[in-house]
Amino acid sequence: MSMGKPKDGDLQVVSVPDKSKPPLPPAAGSNALVEYTPTAFKEEGEDLEVKLRRILENVPVRVNNTSGSSAGSGSGDFHQYRQMRRKEQDRLARMDADYQKRKEVAEFHMRREERMKAAEERTAKKRLKRQKKKQKKKEKKSKLNAGEEQLQNEESSDDGDSENGEDTA
Repeated sequence: MSMGKPKDGDLQVVSVPDKSKPPLPPAAGSNALVEYTPTAFKEEGEDLEVKLRRILENVPVRVNNTSGSSAGSGSGDFHQYRQMRRKEQDRLARMDADYQKRKEVAEFHMRREERMKAAEERTAKKRLKRQKKKQKKKEKKSKLNAGEEQLQNEESSDDGDSENGEDTA
């Protein structure tokens, strides 16, 4: 093997970057279009929609063929313009639908909270009324029992005095 130019049959040793580490961001004087910013993603317990949304937000969108609304009338570029316009309108429609969905869900939760609060207030009011009624019934019953016991005590004391034949008066 010679140290000069490698020939067709010669093998050459080349260092391979470590794939377990993320690539380093380009230097300040680099001519890269997009800088790499490493982000920590939590993969456990995340919903697929959340992952997809995060990917769509973090991955830069590069549009190669930008053209205005009067794109090459009568030329082949019109089809590209129409495709880009359709994609943009679809993206805006998805954003609007997502916003409406989130707004409806938030309103639903708010109305649900209000209904649950009102129902709890009604329940508490009725519970208090039942407890008062029960308490009054209990007091009335205890008064009747106390009155009966007093009568029985008086009768028994009257009977006991007459049986013994002792008159204190």
